[in-house]
Amino acid sequence: MFLDFFFELRGRRVPVGLQEWMTLMRALALGLHEASLDGFYDVARAICVKDLAHYDAFDAAFLAVFEGIEKDGLAFTAALESWLANPRQLEGLTPAQRAMLQGLDLEELRRLFEERLREQKKRHEGGSKWIGTGGTSPFGSGGYHPSGVRIGDGGRRSAMQVAHERRYSDYRTDRVLDVRRMDVALRMLRVLGREGAPEELDIDATIEQTARNAGELEVVVRPRRRNRAKVVLLMDVGGSMDPHAHLVEQLFSAASRAGRFARFRPYYFHNCVYEAVYEDARFRRPVPLPQLLGSSDRDEILVIVGDAAMHPAELLQPGGHIYFYDQNERPGIEWMRELAEHFPRRAWLNPEPPSYWAQTLTAELLGRHFPMFPLTLDGLERAVRRLLRGHGAAAA
Repeated sequence: MFLDFFFELRGRRVPVGLQEWMTLMRALALGLHEASLDGFYDVARAICVKDLAHYDAFDAAFLAVFEGIEKDGLAFTAALESWLANPRQLEGLTPAQRAMLQGLDLEELRRLFEERLREQKKRHEGGSKWIGTGGTSPFGSGGYHPSGVRIGDGGRRSAMQVAHERRYSDYRTDRVLDVRRMDVALRMLRVLGREGAPEELDIDATIEQTARNAGELEVVVRPRRRNRAKVVLLMDVGGSMDPHAHLVEQLFSAASRAGRFARFRPYYFHNCVYEAVYEDARFRRPVPLPQLLGSSDRDEILVIVGDAAMHPAELLQPGGHIYFYDQNERPGIEWMRELAEHFPRRAWLNPEPPSYWAQTLTAELLGRHFPMFPLTLDGLERAVRRLLRGHGAAAA
C-alpha cells in the first residue's frame, strides 16, 4: 500500500525519490506516525512535500490510495461521540467520595480504558464504570474524576477529512508569498553587466592571449559581472492597505537586501501619488516628485505596491487629496501618468485578487497606465519577466 502511495505521488508530479522513500520508512519504523492514519498523513507530507505548491497533489494522492480505509474507525468514533453527547452534569459529591476517586495511575487508566472499549455497547449517563457523561467514571465528559481521561467535546479532524477539504488547492502558483519566495522571485530581476575594477580571471581571454604569445603566459582579468538593475519601490501605506502591511513588509525585506540591486530606493505614499513621495511611512520626509524623476534614469525599474482602491475624486479631481491640508492642484491621475511616461519598465503589484480590480474604477484606470499583477508568487514572477522585457503596456 505504501509503495502504491509512493507511485501515486510520482504520477501526480510530486517530486519524490528514493531518499524520501527511505526517510519515510525509517519514520514509520521509529513510530513517528503514532500508529494512526492521521499521524501517517502528517509524517508523509512533512517528508515527501518540499513545496507548498504540491500540497494539493499530495492530498489527491492520499485520497486515491487511502480513502475508505478508516471507515470502521470513523463509525466507531461516531458511536463513541454519540454516547458522550449532551452530558448530564454531576453535582453533590462529598469530600469522602472525591477522595476515593484519586487512586488510579496512568497505566491503570490505559488498561481500564481499553477494557471498556471492548466491552461497552451503548451510551451511558452517570455511574462509575462505563465511558459516558455526568458520572464518576474516569472516562467521558461532563462528570467528575480527578485522575480521569476526558473524551469528546473537541478533537482534531482526521487526515481523510483534511485531505477531502483540499485546503491547498489555491496554494499553487498563485499562493501568497513569504520572504524566502519573494527573495527567489526577485533574483530573476537582474540586468548583468561588467563594471568596476578588473578583479576576475578571464580564462578564455587568458588562453587566447597566451597562445598569441607563443605560449608565454599572459593573465587577463576583467570586472565581475554585477546586477546593474536599479529599482524604485513605491509602497501604499495606511487605510485599506493596513491588512496587507505584513505582506508589503516582507516584499520590502526581500527587495532591500544588501547587494540585491545596483541601486534601490524605497518610498511611501497613500492611495495616490501627488506632488511628492516620502522616505518614511509617517510622511515626514517628503521627496518632490520632480526631484525623484530628475534623479532617476529612464532605464530604472519602477515597482508600485498598493491596492489601487480610493474614492474616484482622489484620482480624478484637483483638490481630491484625502488629507484636507494637502490639497493637490493637479489631479492625481496626471502625476501617475508622469510616472508611467518616465519609467518604461514599470509594474504594479496588487495584494487584492484580480476579480476585485474589475469592480474598482480606480484600479481599472490605473491598470491602463501600469501593468498590474497580483502580489502572489505567480504574479511577481510574471511582473519580473515583463520588467526584464521592458514592456510598459498594461497587463491583461
